[in-house]
Order: sequence, then structure tokens, then C-alpha cells
Amino acid sequence: MGKHFGELATIRGIVAYKLSPHEQKPFAGAFSYGIPNYFRRFRECVLIVVPPFVVGYIIYKAVEEAHHLTTRKNPRDYMYEEDPNPKEC
Repeated sequence: MGKHFGELATIRGIVAYKLSPHEQKPFAGAFSYGIPNYFRRFRECVLIVVPPFVVGYIIYKAVEEAHHLTTRKNPRDYMYEEDPNPKEC
């Protein structure tokens, strides 16, 4: 037979070209197109992603501060209490 897996069927009218991975340039256009494209994509997405994180952080800080204030003891509540175990000298 002599056929390999990708060559089992012959289709007329379709021409397929292949280029070996060893012949390709892996960083072709990376500096001239890739870096400007990165900044463009960042600029487009920053207004979609950042505001929810900022709002979430503000809510988180407010809740943590309120929790800290409510779990803290008020020293004025214990000002006139006597010490149940006085220290003797």
C-alpha cells in the first residue's frame, strides 16, 4: 500500500501545501506586530476588567473595617469593674 495516515484518500480539485515547522520563522513579526497588538488589546480590555475589581476591593475593605470595629471590645464598658483576682504584693 505505501500510504501514510494523512494520505489515505485522494480528493480532486483541492491543493494543500505544507510547510515544515523547521522552515518556519517562530518570531516573525513578534516585535513589529506583537508588542503594539499587546498594548492595543490591553487598552481595550482594561475598562472592562478593572472597575469590577476596584469596586470589589472597596467593598472588601469596608466590610473588613466594619467587622474589625464590631468585634473589638469597648474599654469604656469595663471601666468601673473590679478586678476579680487582685494581685497581692
